[in-house]
Amino acid sequence: MNSCPSSTVTVVVIAFNDAGLVGEAVSSALAQGPVVSEVVAVNDASTDGTGRVLDALAAVHPRLKVVHRAQNSGGCGTPRNDGMAAATAPYVMFLDSDDILPPGAADALVTAAERYRAPVAVGACVRRELPQGRDVPWAPGLYTAGEVIEQPVDRPALVRDTLCVNKLYDRYFLDKHAIRFPDGRFIYEDFVFTARVLAAAPRIAVVGNLVYVWHVRRTAARVSISLDRGDVGNWHSRVEAHHEAARILGEAAPELGRACKVKFLEYDLPIYLRELDPDPGYRAAWWTLTRNGLDCLTEGDIAAAGAQGRWIARLLRAGEAPPADMDRLTRFASAPPCLLPPYATGADGAAVWSEELPVELDGMATMPLAELPVAVEVESAGRSSVRVRVHDLYGRLAAAGADTARLSFLPRGGGEPALGHPVALEAAPAGGGWVAELPLRVGGLAVTGRRRGLRGMQAWDVRVAVRCVDGSSVQTAPRPFGDLLGRRILPSSRYGVLLAQPYRTTAGSLALRLAPGAEGALALVRNRFGRARAGCRPGSRPG
Repeated sequence: MNSCPSSTVTVVVIAFNDAGLVGEAVSSALAQGPVVSEVVAVNDASTDGTGRVLDALAAVHPRLKVVHRAQNSGGCGTPRNDGMAAATAPYVMFLDSDDILPPGAADALVTAAERYRAPVAVGACVRRELPQGRDVPWAPGLYTAGEVIEQPVDRPALVRDTLCVNKLYDRYFLDKHAIRFPDGRFIYEDFVFTARVLAAAPRIAVVGNLVYVWHVRRTAARVSISLDRGDVGNWHSRVEAHHEAARILGEAAPELGRACKVKFLEYDLPIYLRELDPDPGYRAAWWTLTRNGLDCLTEGDIAAAGAQGRWIARLLRAGEAPPADMDRLTRFASAPPCLLPPYATGADGAAVWSEELPVELDGMATMPLAELPVAVEVESAGRSSVRVRVHDLYGRLAAAGADTARLSFLPRGGGEPALGHPVALEAAPAGGGWVAELPLRVGGLAVTGRRRGLRGMQAWDVRVAVRCVDGSSVQTAPRPFGDLLGRRILPSSRYGVLLAQPYRTTAGSLALRLAPGAEGALALVRNRFGRARAGCRPGSRPG
C-alpha cells in the first residue's frame, strides 16, 4: 500500500475561545505528514488568546493558514464553510479545536479514497473521557474495515453516524452537489451536513484505522453540546436538526428518511427522556417540543422502530398531557430499558402501559427473553451482601422458570465484566416475583480491578443476570432501593482502607465507585470536586 498518496488534504480546524487546547489540535493535523498539504484554522472571533496562539503557530509552520472572522458566527457551520472556501487540496477533513487526529489518520483515509475512487472515506472514532483516558467507540459495529459501500441506500443504518469529523471528503464531490454546513447559530449542524452527503449517494470506503479522537471533558468549565442537556433549547435544536436531516434524506431515498426517523426514536429520544430534568417548567416545555416533533412521524415510521422507541413514541402521543407516571417512563428509557410495575392488561388481555393510559405494548408476548425490560430492585442486606427483587413481566419469567440471579460488574473503562456467583431465586413473600441475597464483596472487586490495571478510583456499572430453567437469560441494570446508597469506609487488610460508594446513575441505575488505599481515596475526592465545579459549555461536538 502506498504510504504517501499523491493527493493531499486540507484539514479545517475551527476554534472559538480555546487558546489552551487549539495548539494541540493544530499540531496533530500538521503531524499527519506531507499528505496534509495545509491546515486552515478558522478563528471564530475569539475573545481570548486563540487568535494569537494560531498566528504564532502560523509564523513557524508554513502549512498553517489562519482565517480570522470579524464576527462570531454563533455556531460551527459557518467557520467550517469558511475553511472549505479557503481550502486548496483535493480532499478535506474537519477537526475541532479541543480534539486531535491520531497519527496516520489522513494517510489511511486518502489511500482508501484513491484506491476505491470513493468521494467519502470513513474510519473509527472514539470518545476519550478525560482525564481518565477511557475510550468509548463511536457507532461500534456500523462499519467493517476494508469494505466499500457502493451507495448509502444499501446501508440505511449509516444515518446513525452523524459525525463529519471521522471522514474525508472529495472537495469536487462537495462542490458538485453544493454540500455545505448550515450557517449561523445552528446547533447539531453535523446532522444536516451528513444528511446532504448521504443524499448525494457517494461510494464510501471504510478503513480500520482510528482516525479521530473526540475529547470529552465532563468537568470542564464549559461542556460540549452533547453534554449540555440542562437547557431545553438544546432539545429544541436537536429536534429541528433531526427534522431537516430526515427531510433531506427522505427526498433522496425513502429508506434513508425512514431510517433517520427510526434513529430518532431509538437513540435521540431515549437519551433525553432518561435524563429528563425534574423541574416542572422544563418538563412542560420538553413535552410540547417532543409532541410537536412526533407529529411528523407516520405510524409506519413508529412501527419500524424497536420496542422501546415505538412504545415511548405511542405513549407520548397518546395523551394531552404528560403521563402521571412520567418517572416510570424515564426509567423505561434507560439502557438497558427497565419497565417498573404495575403491569396492566387491556380488555383483550394484551399488555398495556397502565390502566390510565392503555397503550398496547405490542410484541411483549413474543419478545425474546434477553430483550425484555425486566425490572430488578436492589437494597442492602449487610456489609457484604445485597438483596435483589426480580419482578415478573406479564408472566414471561415465570413461564421460562426463573431460577438464579447473579451480580456482574462492568468496568466503565471497558473490558471484561467481573462476575459474581449465581444464587437461587425464591418466591417473593409478598408475591409478584422473586428475591435472592447476593454476595457483594467490594474488597475482592477492588483487587480484580487493580489486577486489570485500574488505578486510583474504580468505576463499575452493576448488572443483575437472571437465568431460567429453559436455558434463557436476561441481564438488566438494577435500581437502587432503601439505604443502599451512601459512601462507606471499610477496613482492608490489603489497602488499609477502602472507600465504597454505591450511587445512582443519571438513568437511575446502580453503579459503584471503589477507592482502594490513599491513591484511590484521593482520586475519588478529586472526581467529586471536579464534578462539583462543572459548569455548562457551549461546545462543538453534537452526540
